[in-house]
Amino acid sequence: MSKVSKVVLAYSGGLDTSAIIPYLKEEYGCEVVAFVADVGQGAAELEGVEEKALASGASSCYVVDLKDEFVSDYIYPILKTGAVYEGKYLLGTSMARPIIAKAQVELALKLGADGVAHGCTGKGNDQVRFESTYAALAPQLEVIAPWREWSMRSRPDLLNYLAEKNIPTTASAEKIYSRDANAWHISHEGGELEDPWCEPTEKVWTWTVSPEQAPNEPEYITVKVEKGEVVAVNGTALSPFAALETLNSLAAAHGVGRIDIVENRLVGMKSRGCYETPGGTVMMEALRGVEALVLDKSAHHFREQIGLEFSHLLYDGRWFTPVAQAQLAAAHSLAQLVSGEVVIKLYKGQATVAQRQSANSLYSEAFATFDEDEVYNQKHAEGFIRLFSLSSRISALKQQEK
Repeated sequence: MSKVSKVVLAYSGGLDTSAIIPYLKEEYGCEVVAFVADVGQGAAELEGVEEKALASGASSCYVVDLKDEFVSDYIYPILKTGAVYEGKYLLGTSMARPIIAKAQVELALKLGADGVAHGCTGKGNDQVRFESTYAALAPQLEVIAPWREWSMRSRPDLLNYLAEKNIPTTASAEKIYSRDANAWHISHEGGELEDPWCEPTEKVWTWTVSPEQAPNEPEYITVKVEKGEVVAVNGTALSPFAALETLNSLAAAHGVGRIDIVENRLVGMKSRGCYETPGGTVMMEALRGVEALVLDKSAHHFREQIGLEFSHLLYDGRWFTPVAQAQLAAAHSLAQLVSGEVVIKLYKGQATVAQRQSANSLYSEAFATFDEDEVYNQKHAEGFIRLFSLSSRISALKQQEK
């Protein structure tokens, strides 16, 4: 066991990290500083977190407000790539990990710490995301992952450990779901979700109303996009964080943004999770709606390729790598044309584009119409098709010769 004198712990106030503080002090004999990242998880989750950390044995607790930076410098660039993991997941947990780990490293270096720690389990993706960031930004720091070290294996084990140390906790053995929230989404795992044959009960969902209970009348909202970024909602100019908050509220009321997936974790196993991303679903729909107008076939295909590749880079915790930054730069370049206005229809769990317009639109009614036009000579298509299919024609002729 390496010798460290001061460790900065990524702290949430939950059961796991509450147990990690006394564990680090006992096993490593080090000072433990608690680091809490505010990425928009809400006041309820942050309430009393400093007091909890100090009561658990931390020497100090730093709550760092990252909300605006999270949306403007991470979510918005990712939106431009169109990244969606395995066709459905809008990557809410994956998005937050780079900024959290980066801020944790920055605090550790500022305080002269020689170690960092996290509460990720050895089964999940987050351990890779945190530690890949540590390696990219401060490889000299010692990394401690208690879930890969200690003998505790269950929630009751952690509760008994805290009781032995006389450390107060509001946690109980009856917790059903494991949840992770930030400004972009909230995830749910555990409970009945561990059986993929079980439909999620309404106890799972916490942000959005049930689509069945959503209003019977649709709501139409206008989203303005400039260079691939949402800048206004219903005619009101908003900062990135304020725009996301506004759309979260509007879309959640209509049950928008719920998904239930079985995904492939980086470590090799499959896991089942439910995610709520109401505002993010609307933002993604709005950007793709403008893209459909302004990107030609080749540019759109390239953007789709970036989205597919980047979804895996982000999911796998490779934000701070040259290839990730290159793909972000490419997406940013394509997004310079993605400006326009979209009307989104919110209805019974769905967010769909109802209207779209852009000064950069390549759509021409004069060319696309089924009625008589004066701009397109249909006879020209014959020569185009003959050249486009020339390789197939040559191949077929060769086969006939044989």
